Amino acid sequence: MKAKDKEFYGVFAERLVEVQEFLLAEVQAILDSISTDSETALAEHIKSRIKGSESLCEKLRKKGFDETPESGLTKLSDIIGLRVVTHFVGDIYTVLDLIHKNDNWQVKKVKDYIADSKPNGYRSLHVILSVPFNHEGIETIDAEIQLRTIAMDCWASLEHQLKYKKNIKNTDLIVSELKRCADEMASTDLSMQTIRDLIHKD
Repeated sequence: MKAKDKEFYGVFAERLVEVQEFLLAEVQAILDSISTDSETALAEHIKSRIKGSESLCEKLRKKGFDETPESGLTKLSDIIGLRVVTHFVGDIYTVLDLIHKNDNWQVKKVKDYIADSKPNGYRSLHVILSVPFNHEGIETIDAEIQLRTIAMDCWASLEHQLKYKKNIKNTDLIVSELKRCADEMASTDLSMQTIRDLIHKD
């Protein structure tokens, strides 16, 4: 956590880091319960973050909430975020099933943008969890786990750059090309899943 973010979160900073590390360890344990072999592992990698104070305040402002750490902890669902990047689409739903079975949190909501992609082509599966916090009068907070394939993650990285980089030329063309690529990558993801299933059949 950066110094300015630690200062913003104040008495909540240390506890947020503890919960982040707890979630990361639990998700890693979920993945390891299936395989610890790199060739058969469910995930290519996992990332986690605590929302930066500037990003947090901007989101609270847009939603009409007070720009305080207490407001962020109680009003937002992604103050802690994890991203699990898998090799295959099927692995996403395997991980989702294991997340549902874990007793250390409550699954509040699942947003499946793989089955129903966003208009711009964005695909990912978002899981909102209610996790124990038990600090300074706040019993639980929400955290978000995003599940996506390597292809989906690559696409999302480019789309993020398009959204936040200034003075980009040919924006309409790039948006159109990104949508086309998203559809092609989704088709390839499904083909790769089918090939893997055929290899491991019986």
